[in-house]
Amino acid sequence: MSADEALLQALLTELSAAPDGMSLPKLCKRLGIRMSVLMRTLAWLGDDRIGDAQGAGWVRTVEDGARTLAQLTDAGRAVAASLADDTNPGA
Repeated sequence: MSADEALLQALLTELSAAPDGMSLPKLCKRLGIRMSVLMRTLAWLGDDRIGDAQGAGWVRTVEDGARTLAQLTDAGRAVAASLADDTNPGA
């Protein structure tokens, strides 16, 4: 598994455990990454286009007062569940 794949799986796993979302600083701390890395990853996983590429639509960010939270979309929850099934084939 590449580092990008490992980050993707860890991010989806963390967010699937937090249905109401998780603050970006807390997510950085749990994943052991810098905010800039998280923001690039969230941009790639969000709905927006980056150049010619459409975002995956798996994650959204929402404002909660002074905090910004990352949340899985329905599509993101489906991908996270699929990844969990792949890592736990007997479960």
